[in-house]
Amino acid sequence: MLLDEMTRRNLELIEPLRVGEEGGTLLDVLDETVTAMGGRLLRRWVLEPLVVPEDIWARQDAVAELAEIPELRDSVRSALTRVGDLERLAGKFGTQRVAPRDLATLTRSLGCLPEVRAAASTAKSERIRALGADLDCLEDVNDLLRASIADQPPATLQEGGVIRPGWSDELDEMRGVRDGARDFIASLQTRERERTGISSLKVGFNKVFGYYLEVTKANLAKVPDDYVRKQTLANGERYFTAELKEWEEKVFGAEDEIGNLEARLFGEVRARVAASVSRLQEAGARLAALDVLGTLARTAVHRRYVRPEVHTGFALDIRAGRHPVVETMMPTEEFIPNDLVLDDEGCIVILTGPNMAGKSTVLRQIGLIQLLAQIGSFVPADKARLAIADRIFTRVGASDNLARGQSTFMVEMSETAAIVHGATDRSLILLDEIGRGTSTYDGVSIAWAVTEHIHEHIGAKTVFATHYHELTQLGDQLAGVKNMNVSVREVADEIVFLRRLVDGGSDRSYGIQVARLAGLPDEIVARARELLAELEGTHTGGGEGLGRHGRHRPTSEPPPDQLSMFRMEHPMVSRLKAIDPDQLSPREALQILYELGSVTRRGEDD
Repeated sequence: MLLDEMTRRNLELIEPLRVGEEGGTLLDVLDETVTAMGGRLLRRWVLEPLVVPEDIWARQDAVAELAEIPELRDSVRSALTRVGDLERLAGKFGTQRVAPRDLATLTRSLGCLPEVRAAASTAKSERIRALGADLDCLEDVNDLLRASIADQPPATLQEGGVIRPGWSDELDEMRGVRDGARDFIASLQTRERERTGISSLKVGFNKVFGYYLEVTKANLAKVPDDYVRKQTLANGERYFTAELKEWEEKVFGAEDEIGNLEARLFGEVRARVAASVSRLQEAGARLAALDVLGTLARTAVHRRYVRPEVHTGFALDIRAGRHPVVETMMPTEEFIPNDLVLDDEGCIVILTGPNMAGKSTVLRQIGLIQLLAQIGSFVPADKARLAIADRIFTRVGASDNLARGQSTFMVEMSETAAIVHGATDRSLILLDEIGRGTSTYDGVSIAWAVTEHIHEHIGAKTVFATHYHELTQLGDQLAGVKNMNVSVREVADEIVFLRRLVDGGSDRSYGIQVARLAGLPDEIVARARELLAELEGTHTGGGEGLGRHGRHRPTSEPPPDQLSMFRMEHPMVSRLKAIDPDQLSPREALQILYELGSVTRRGEDD
C-alpha cells in the first residue's frame, strides 16, 4: 500500500506530530525487536502495508502460532538476541570496509543460526517454516572464520594478532622469531644488572626510541664504556648497546613481516567470505522477518490484541477498538473502547461532538487498526473484521506551509483535493474538520460538497469528524451516510467527556466550556456566553431549500436582514431617534422626509 506523507504524519507512524517530542508513535509501541535487522524491517512493514490477501493471511498465521506457543516464540527470540547485524556486515564486504572485529561478530552470529533453524523447524505455520527450516546457516563460512580469525581480535589490523595461530605456518614461524627476540631482550635486563653491578638498571621500550637501558643519576659512574647514550632524563640517562640494537632490529623486522603477512592472510579470508555475500543477505532477511513476527506476537500477547478477520469484501466492523498508542499512555482500563461499522448500508459517518471529546483519537485509531491488520499484526480490539484497503487517506489538523506560500486553508484544500482524486471505493478516508480555514458558510458548503462527492462518485468508507452540525442533515438525505457523535454529559456549567461513540448527531460543540477548562479568564467566558445567547436568539436558520441538481443545500445561511453580532444601528435609525416631533414645524418635517427618501434611494442604487 502506498502511504502518502500526510497519512504517515497524521497517524504518527514513525515520527510524532510535535517536533522534538520522543515516543508516542506506532513504531514505538510495536518495536520490541531484538536485532537491528528486525528493527529496520518492522519500520518498513509499518510504512508498507500489504494489499495481497494471501500475504496478509500468511503473516497472521505466523503471528498467531508465535503468540499461542510462548516456548516457540521465546526460543526463536533468544537465539536471535545473539545474532549481529548480518545485513550491515554483508554491506561492509561489498565496500571492503570489514574490520577484524566484524569477522569475529560474524563468526558468533553464524554460530547461532543452527539454533534458530532448529526452533523454527518445529512450527506449523508455513511462513515460519519457510523462513527458518530452509535457513542457510553458512556452515562453510563459519568453519573458515573459526579456523582463521582469533576469538577476540583487535579493533584494527595494524594492532596485530588478528589471524589465529595454526592457520599459517609461515606466520607462526615469524611470530616465533619475534617472540624469541623479545624474550632475549627481556632476559638482557638480568644479565646487564649482574655485569654492571647496577641493581636498578632496567630495560624499557617506547614507540619513539624503541628499546633502551635506563640508569638513574646515582649510578651513572658505573655505566660501562660500550653503553651509547640515547636520551637524557631529569633523573637519569637512557642507553643502548650494539647487542640490544641487533635484537631490536630482529624484533622490528619480524613485526614488519608479521604485519604484512597478516594483512595478506586477512585479505584472503575476507575475499572468500565476500563470495558468500548474497547468502549472508538472504540469511539476514530471513532472521529479520522472524524477529518482526516474534515481536508482533509478543506485542499481541502483552497488549491484548486480537487477530482481525481480513477479507476481500467491503465492510469494516470493529468492536471495542482502542488506539494502540494512546492506551499505552493511560492507566490500565481507563481508555474507553468504541465500536464502528462501515458497510454498504452506511459507508460514511458524520462524526460530531465537542472539542476535546476524542473525535481525532477515534479517527486515528480506525486508521491504525486498519494499517496494523494489513501488516499482518493483531489489532487492539475485542473483535475486528476488516476489508483490505488499497489506500488510507487522512486529513487531520491544519497548518501553514510558509515555505511554499500556502495558507492553512490552502494546505487543507490541497490535501482534500489529493484525497478525492486518489481515493477509490476500496479506500479508507479519515477527514477531520475540512473547511474550517475559511468563513463559516464557505466551510460548510465545501464540507457538504466533498461529502456528497465521496458518497456519489467514490463510494469509499469514510469517517468525517466535524463541528459543522449542519452536515448531520446528510444522514437524512443520503442513503449511505449516518450520524454518530462522541457523547458528553453536562452538569450545570461543567461537561464530562464520556469518550463513547453513539448513534445520532450532536447539536452543540461546547466550545465555551472547553475554553473555560483551558483557563480563559472568567470575564471572557461570561462575555462569550452573552454573545452566544444573543447570536442564538437572532439566528433564524434560513429554512431548507433545494440547490442546483435538486440537492439539498446547507440551511445555516442567515436572512439578509439579520442583525449583526454587535447590533450597530443604521444612520437613518439614529437620525430618527434624535428627532422630537413636537418641536418640528411642518416645513422642517417635510425637509427631513425628503432627506431620508434621498438616502434610501442612494442605498438602493448602491
